[in-house]
Amino acid sequence: MTAASPSVAGAPAGEFSTGWPTLALALVGVATSVSALLIYSLGTLIVPLEKALGWSRADLQIAVSFLAAGGALSVNLVGWLNLRYGMRAVTGVSMFAVALAFASFALMHTSIGWMYLGYFVLPLIGLGTTPVTWTQIVAQHFHRHRGLALSLVLCGTGVTAAVLPSLLTWTMSRWGWQAGYLTLAALPLLMWLTLSWRYLPASGTAPARARSAEAAVAAQRGMPFAQALRDRRFWVCNIGLGLVVSAIYGMATNTVPLLRDIGLSAAEAGGIFGIFGVSLIAGRIGVGTLIDRLWAPGVAAVALALPALGCLLFLGADAGTPVPLLLLATALVGVGSGAEFDIAAYLVSRYFGLRDYGRLFGLHLGVVTLGSTVAPFAFAALLRGTGGYAAMLMVCAACCVIGPLLLLTLGRYPVEAPFIKTQPGPAA
Repeated sequence: MTAASPSVAGAPAGEFSTGWPTLALALVGVATSVSALLIYSLGTLIVPLEKALGWSRADLQIAVSFLAAGGALSVNLVGWLNLRYGMRAVTGVSMFAVALAFASFALMHTSIGWMYLGYFVLPLIGLGTTPVTWTQIVAQHFHRHRGLALSLVLCGTGVTAAVLPSLLTWTMSRWGWQAGYLTLAALPLLMWLTLSWRYLPASGTAPARARSAEAAVAAQRGMPFAQALRDRRFWVCNIGLGLVVSAIYGMATNTVPLLRDIGLSAAEAGGIFGIFGVSLIAGRIGVGTLIDRLWAPGVAAVALALPALGCLLFLGADAGTPVPLLLLATALVGVGSGAEFDIAAYLVSRYFGLRDYGRLFGLHLGVVTLGSTVAPFAFAALLRGTGGYAAMLMVCAACCVIGPLLLLTLGRYPVEAPFIKTQPGPAA
């Protein structure tokens, strides 16, 4: 692997000393994004909703598919809206709309269809809070250490996963399940009132004074949206990363049931799966650091292939498998899960620039999310057809080999100086 760029003395201090407010804003933004709040609250809400409204756990799990479908649409709109109306306006409207929508969930009664509709609509009205916005302002500020900066910001989902379940459990134990949704409504509203309205740029581009001179110049460069759509490398990123995300999605939702099937108790399975979140954060920060120094597709090929090893370890697991081996298998999947989002944001910004980053990264997330919506149905069919997890594990392992290999075909980073074009040129 080749170095991404030569080291410059003082560059880390310069970017991080002026960029830490942007990092802090984006970290809290990711932690309070509509997708993070919905995903990491559902598990805590399932039992209270089941008891209060009589909905089955299986029916409640289907809400995830509606969430993914709404998310696939919303991420394709936010980049265009940010450019047209400005980040501050789009995010402000989204945060107020999300707060009202969450509060309205407290009025739900017996029809679960309203919950499905709400989980589909929330990502659409909350599109300004998605990681597309928060990664864009970070990418605009950081140039030489963009990978590490993105990884730190995207750890916001880990913060949500660690804090939100306990917060919701505490509020619902005192005031009922409705208090859980009112708590979710308060978080984006608090974020807007304290940080977003003041520090988000009014336009779709962060002020040049808030960035390093190098990053300010880089923010104006990039491939036009239509040209990027004709570029082979954009679709290599979509397909390669989509395969890995679909596999990791299947593993994340099936690891605990798999562990239960080989004889572990619920507490033991949950304890082993706890390493997933720790390894996710470790993978996110580790990969973010490496892609600043090494060729990112090469780093991706290694990091995103690790879940394949985890799948193979699970494939041979039984009641006699040592717990450390099960922990290792889970951790390998977690590292890949943490690495994917960082790598996706970095590859889009490095190969296609920041000129149309919001729209391009939004489209990438839409394609990947669509795959994640379809994958659970395919995995369910494999489970029903085979009666076990072996076939699913082999498919997931294959996805985590083929996807990273595709990324190795991306080639060198484009030369940035002549990067703005109106007609497609030869691949770098």
